[in-house]
Amino acid sequence: MTQKRSYKQYPKEFKEEAVALVTEQGYTVPRAAEALGVAANILYRWKDNAEKQKAGITLSEDERTELKGLRQEVKTLRVEKEILKKASAFFAKEMKYSSALLDVTVDNMRYALCVTSWA
Repeated sequence: MTQKRSYKQYPKEFKEEAVALVTEQGYTVPRAAEALGVAANILYRWKDNAEKQKAGITLSEDERTELKGLRQEVKTLRVEKEILKKASAFFAKEMKYSSALLDVTVDNMRYALCVTSWA
């Protein structure tokens, strides 16, 4: 049986402090990674993400949260729009059927009036 691999989650503050060791205090990435007990490739990734975020290339956590909420709202609105389209098509068809019945009834009444007036 295979087990699902679990990865260690690091708090945002820990990541920021680890990157600060490299960028502000002059540690090398391997040396800082060894001192913190994390893999060097993870620290490189954190450093790259921090640089991209400062440059404005990637989104901040707040922006990501907002974007996720907006995407969910768009999805909900699209579903509601489809429901309204189907409902309007259904009622338009019903109205057409009802007006056709009404036309037949009015024609029958006219015919009945004509027949009774001639009789």
